Amino acid sequence: MIEIEWEIKTFKALDTDELYELLRLRVDVFVVEQNCPYPEIDGKDSHPETLHLIGKNKDGKIVAYSRILPPGLSYKQVSMGRVVVEKNSRGQGIFDILLKKALDQINRIWPNESIQIGAQMYLKDIYQSHGFEPASKSYIEDGIPHLDMIRK
Repeated sequence: MIEIEWEIKTFKALDTDELYELLRLRVDVFVVEQNCPYPEIDGKDSHPETLHLIGKNKDGKIVAYSRILPPGLSYKQVSMGRVVVEKNSRGQGIFDILLKKALDQINRIWPNESIQIGAQMYLKDIYQSHGFEPASKSYIEDGIPHLDMIRK
């Protein structure tokens, strides 16, 4: 397992290089790798309460990322999304650590709040292992099967 340094930042605290790298990672995975053209820049990144959880390897490269959204921005509950691990860093348990770090941040800032996500179906089991339960039937979003899930 590679060693990861974790940081949590607001949009204004991101420097230009970090912003460029995290957007590139998201586009590389969600748009290019998953062959899914969609509006990646959705205006939620710069919300003053949005948090950016960034995992960097020993060389300072962003290899893991998640966006944490306050209640009322995507759902009435707190949410997280754009949960991603860089292709060459997968299979090492980083996704589990990323989820745990995101949930820890959410619980610290919004204790006792429910969390709602729109999960890609193939990740249903891993989200369930972190306390999320299905809250909808499967639906297609941007050509990919998704499922709403809630963690109480």
